[in-house]
Amino acid sequence: MQTSLKIAVVGSGLVGSLLAIYLKKAGHTVHVYDRSPDIRKINFSGRSINLAMSNRGWKALDAVNIGDSVREIAIPMDKRAIHLVDKLNFQNYGQEGESIYSISRGTLNRKMIDLAEEAGAEFLFDQKIWDVTLSDATLHIGETERGEWEEKKYDMVFGADGAFSRIRHRMQRQSMFNYSQEFLNMGYKELNIPANADGSHKLDKNSFHIWPRGEYMLIALPNLDGSFTCTLFMPFEGENSFDSLKDRKMVEDFFEKNFPDSIEIIPKLAEDFLKNPTSTLVTMKCFPWTYEDKIALIGDACHAIVPFYGQGMNAGFEDITVLNEMIEKYGNDWKTIFSEYQISRKPNADAIAELSYRNFMEMSTKTADEKFLLQKKIEKAFSDKHPDKWIPLYSRVTFSDRPYAEALAIGDFQNGIMEEVLRMDNIENIWNTPEIENRILELLNK
Repeated sequence: MQTSLKIAVVGSGLVGSLLAIYLKKAGHTVHVYDRSPDIRKINFSGRSINLAMSNRGWKALDAVNIGDSVREIAIPMDKRAIHLVDKLNFQNYGQEGESIYSISRGTLNRKMIDLAEEAGAEFLFDQKIWDVTLSDATLHIGETERGEWEEKKYDMVFGADGAFSRIRHRMQRQSMFNYSQEFLNMGYKELNIPANADGSHKLDKNSFHIWPRGEYMLIALPNLDGSFTCTLFMPFEGENSFDSLKDRKMVEDFFEKNFPDSIEIIPKLAEDFLKNPTSTLVTMKCFPWTYEDKIALIGDACHAIVPFYGQGMNAGFEDITVLNEMIEKYGNDWKTIFSEYQISRKPNADAIAELSYRNFMEMSTKTADEKFLLQKKIEKAFSDKHPDKWIPLYSRVTFSDRPYAEALAIGDFQNGIMEEVLRMDNIENIWNTPEIENRILELLNK
């Protein structure tokens, strides 16, 4: 237990709620602020991508004994189901028994707030934080940005308020604060596959479903009620884009041509498409993440990434794991805790941002490419025989808690080897032979 402090967490999302649990268990008074209403009392839909919980996320949850509560609302997915225009392929994610877990964002967020309240954190909703005084951790709260503000003084403030963080906004006005944001020229829109009449799933419920079509793609993740949350990723403008689909007929014709097997299973296709908002995708980087021993950013507030590796939440939860390791190591020395936390996490946040961007190319284009599928087969066969010598990149990111930066570096090295192997004559017929196995061993030992 640390010396008890009065700590404010700004943001009641997944990372803010979990952080509140950790801080309560360390002995602090914790107030969680959010500018929105209590998510448990409102409908939450229309702009979500289902979450994919993997090892890093489970590690953070299990360390405070709430993993099993969350497993009750999760569905394991052990493979990709790749919907080509004319056939369906399956591709296992990892070794036998390894899965990522589909969880509804709204369902998980409600659960996390409940668990944080049970741990003793106090939540204050509909509280608009417009500014923070960095030097003494004072929050400035009011109805409007230019109206009267109330001041709330704390010993420490954590900004867990997402990619467009108000806490970071104040930190950006310091000297020597680096900041960048980059939007993709594509966005996303939520659609829905309802359950069958008997409550069962219309598609295989233990698969992450992908319809890869190059510049655009559709994905679907299962929910407990038999439905799937679908997300369509497309450019904002151009030939095949959100801008080009202006009415019901255009939407239906587009899906009939490009996603023919989705037409019957998405009954409210055109209605949802035209009604639901189109959301943006942004990568945000900044540094430093902390100010003395008073202010710290965590999760998307300091490293927002695009969702194509399913690691946004997992990376945010891992921030908390690392912060907690520093707390255990340095006790009440918060200045050192904050310094070591940001030094440890920054390279890994940059690495998963790069990997997430690259994985869009893999999901949207390469999963439909025969050469890529062959590469995955070769990697799996070699990894099964030599698990000590080759862990595929996806497994390093998803089924491990080794640093993201390490996964990126080793993944680049492995990809170089695979590019050479795939150039070998007649590789399509000799891929699973001792010759190929020995060639990979040679290249690994170069």
